[in-house]
Amino acid sequence: MNKVILVGRLARDPELRTTTTGTSVCSFAIAVDRRFKRDGQPTADFFNVTAWGKQGEVISQYLRKGRQIAISGRLQTRNYTAKDGSKRYTTEVILEEFDFIGSRNDAAPVSQNPQPNNNSVSLDGSDDIDDDFHLLADDDDVPF
Repeated sequence: MNKVILVGRLARDPELRTTTTGTSVCSFAIAVDRRFKRDGQPTADFFNVTAWGKQGEVISQYLRKGRQIAISGRLQTRNYTAKDGSKRYTTEVILEEFDFIGSRNDAAPVSQNPQPNNNSVSLDGSDDIDDDFHLLADDDDVPF
């Protein structure tokens, strides 16, 4: 069985490329904290991850360095010949599933001039609320 499950933060911004056949491929690295600290300092392991197709496009569009992610996939080892002629080996996680976790603004810098949140709804009837929406006055009256 070849299954890897990791929860960590992006160590760098995702890098989206397209193959010659038009398939999207996204590469990024995640830092996963170790359970035990060395000399009181947190340590992390860094894993290279490859996401193909639509998953790679979504990750590239919505995630940035520092954002938390949960992934599952499989380990893959491949080799290539470097420019100096030496043979190199690399191990990476091939993404199968992922979940955005943490806050969307986790890794974003704090804005100096925050914009007001216009998504709030007041319950005093002053906002435009659909005719189908009704507030229940008493929690004891179940509407079904």
